[in-house]
Amino acid sequence: MNRILEKQVLNPTVTRMVVDAPLVARKAEPGQFIILRPDAEGERIPLTIAGFDREQGHVTIIFQVVGATTMKLNRMREGDFIHDFAGPLGRPTHTEGLKKVAVVGGGVGCAIAYPVTRKLFEQGTHVDAIIGFRTKDLVILEDEFAAHSTRLFRVSDDGSWGEKGLVTQALKTLLEAGETYDEVITIGPLIMMKFVCQLTREFGVKTIASMNPIMIDGTGMCGGCRLTVDGKTRFACVDGPEFDGHAIDFDEAMSRNSTYREFERHAYEETCRLFQGVQ
Repeated sequence: MNRILEKQVLNPTVTRMVVDAPLVARKAEPGQFIILRPDAEGERIPLTIAGFDREQGHVTIIFQVVGATTMKLNRMREGDFIHDFAGPLGRPTHTEGLKKVAVVGGGVGCAIAYPVTRKLFEQGTHVDAIIGFRTKDLVILEDEFAAHSTRLFRVSDDGSWGEKGLVTQALKTLLEAGETYDEVITIGPLIMMKFVCQLTREFGVKTIASMNPIMIDGTGMCGGCRLTVDGKTRFACVDGPEFDGHAIDFDEAMSRNSTYREFERHAYEETCRLFQGVQ
């Protein structure tokens, strides 16, 4: 079991935890994920590694409370033990040799985009980070991105933070102004990544998309993260989670990703009722 060392509420639905996990921290790299179970009766869920400290043996996870298991996890406190915390899993983000990159993150996907941004910046890559949120109240990791990017572009749907608009608009402005990138890396909601990839295809810029949002059990056994890449079947958890964004069938992925939405809603509501009145 792994002890929760720190817990921090980042916004009304997103929580950051630092977990004592020396074996995971020893080999973790940006882009990889862990599988956890809050307790012995809980379900397995994949969460991307948002940070790690090899010397201290700590791993940071950032998660959004959207289902029964993340609700259970969010009710845990500093000093509590997570029953299972296995990893690192998945293929690390390729960063070697990149001289200039744009990282485009949306919503809680910024928790995945940040460690990638930081590694690129620390290896000397010019990094333009574009991060977007629906509104100011949902912003996370602004200071961290500012400290580990060459330029930071902030956008929000309602204009309450940064520029009003979408991340695609900010990226298009840069591309139309003549900015060139070795690669664009995008991490966020599927619909956001779809339109980022459509835009970069027009400009002929290689684009990597993280399909972390569609992962379920993290081993390829459930088939829930099955997707089509360049006409071939792939699994986000074992073959990715990052793929050539121009080769992904996003429409298929979004359709499959909505399959269990009603089941997840019922599980979430049942857990809410279970915890009513529990402190």
